[in-house]
Amino acid sequence: MTGATSKLRPSLWRRLLAWVGAAPARDADVLPVRVGGTEYRRTAATPAHVLGFDQALLWAVVLLLAFSVVMVYSASIAMPDNPRFGNIAPTHFVVRHALAIGVGFVGALFAFQVSMQTWERMAPALFLVSIALLIAVLIPHVGTMVNGARRWLSLGVMNFQPSELAKFAVLIYAADYMVRKMDVKERFFRAVVPMATAVAVVGVLLLAEPDMGAFLVVAVIAMGILFLGGVNARMFFLISGILVAAFGLMIASSPWRRERVFAYLDPFSQEHALGKGYQLSHSLIAFGRGEIFGVGLGASVEKLHWLPEAHTDFLLAVIGEEFGLVGVLVLIVLFLWLTRRIMHIGRQAIALDRVFSGLVAQGVAIWVGFQAFINMGVNLGALPTKGLTLPFMSYGGSAILMNLVAIAVVLRVDYENKLLMRGGRA
Repeated sequence: MTGATSKLRPSLWRRLLAWVGAAPARDADVLPVRVGGTEYRRTAATPAHVLGFDQALLWAVVLLLAFSVVMVYSASIAMPDNPRFGNIAPTHFVVRHALAIGVGFVGALFAFQVSMQTWERMAPALFLVSIALLIAVLIPHVGTMVNGARRWLSLGVMNFQPSELAKFAVLIYAADYMVRKMDVKERFFRAVVPMATAVAVVGVLLLAEPDMGAFLVVAVIAMGILFLGGVNARMFFLISGILVAAFGLMIASSPWRRERVFAYLDPFSQEHALGKGYQLSHSLIAFGRGEIFGVGLGASVEKLHWLPEAHTDFLLAVIGEEFGLVGVLVLIVLFLWLTRRIMHIGRQAIALDRVFSGLVAQGVAIWVGFQAFINMGVNLGALPTKGLTLPFMSYGGSAILMNLVAIAVVLRVDYENKLLMRGGRA
């Protein structure tokens, strides 16, 4: 009996190590495989029974979504007290947010089933559909106007924001464009001008809504993919200069945008505290009240009708007040890890000579990382106030839906990477 037990122990120990992803390498594991300068070997990090996709990435997103449900409920629970929202239940916003997450998961499941080859074929059509929807939202009685902006299409159960689809469509189209133009990427007029024209068309439609924040994200996604696709550095810096000049001109030519910039520079001044600097000043007060460890979940004062849009653009301020510096730092680290992980999946795809898939994954990393950076910068007073949500966190059906679809596409890229490394066909 003792001999049988001793024989079982190594096997059970090996199974336990394998279950937690730390199984010792076998003799065959020392043989490396080098693909495009990157070395792959079957080690404790990549066991023989490679899972179909990156589960760590999936669980990080699930964690963000679960935390978002808690924080949206906390930030919006006092909304029924405001006559502007009418007779609504305290759970009105959190139920709609949970519904958006449910719809997003369904959309993500469908997106994961689509091969990257199919996404590549669909890229031009998807881009044209996004253009058509951006035009439709500007038509009176078709697009829904909220706070002076016409950005939404009513779908009954939820409002859909075409600008969120435009981010994803430009990303897919830019990756496909770079693959098609790989042989002429050093020529400005043949490689850059057509893509710049496409982004300009999207930009004009977004500014007509107006939605300068979405245009900024779209422009950065397109530029990032052009740069990662190998566009000449001089051309890249030339485009960057043109874009900076264009955004500067937009701000200079718009009185209310100029006011926002000046309010950001001094939000507590007598001139701005009750005007354009009102949101930012109360956001900073929320962070100040939170100090190191926060005032506790649900104990925020600023969400009680002091801080406008506390459940959308300024959700981070409520997190800062209730969870303090520690909570904000944990969230920042999680977004940094998420962005780095997606970038790694993109680099792995390019190493496997799957350029389109790699550029798509890296484009999603740019999208999530840049938008999170802008939202956090705005909340902390480091950047001028801009209406951009915090990915996976802020209340908003369209943003959650497209964020989850984008992550599903990244997981599909990772799935196809692992399939190829196991000798299969994507």
